[in-house]
Amino acid sequence: MHWRNLRRRCQKVIGSIPVPDPFSAQALCARLAEERGRPLRLLALPTPTVPGTPSGLLLSVESEDFILYDAQTSPLHQEHIIVHEIGHLVCNHRSVADDIELRRHLDIADPGSVRRVLPRIAYGDEQEQEAEMIATLILEAAGRVPAPTLLSGMLGGLESAMGLRPARPTGASCSHG
Repeated sequence: MHWRNLRRRCQKVIGSIPVPDPFSAQALCARLAEERGRPLRLLALPTPTVPGTPSGLLLSVESEDFILYDAQTSPLHQEHIIVHEIGHLVCNHRSVADDIELRRHLDIADPGSVRRVLPRIAYGDEQEQEAEMIATLILEAAGRVPAPTLLSGMLGGLESAMGLRPARPTGASCSHG
């Protein structure tokens, strides 16, 4: 699949997401929690993340969801991390990481209640591309980042053809629901 197809599929997924105006990641989480009938809590990580460790994490337990994020980075980056994790949530992504190892490091009263743990370190896999596209589309809708234009798409294609930047990766389907 091409990047454009990934974008189109993800636009369908976020079509019903209530993007608040004025926008804040906290307001978006509150609206999603209300719409889903399930708490969605934001938790700032107590220490800055370091290269090779996740800057964000989606943790779903039986009765609620948590998004953990690096609070020591810029506000715009924090917002992107949170909205990226929302992308995993709305696409219903499942963990491919070693959840058992990660659960041992989390202070949870009932580790068996953990339904999903999705730390983000690498961005090459299909779920990461989808979550990144969802984050981009939400931030575009909120006016936080500019939407691509026909000219920017043509220039990007020309840059890729000339070897000035790698071609965009192919995407995967976002299984909503």
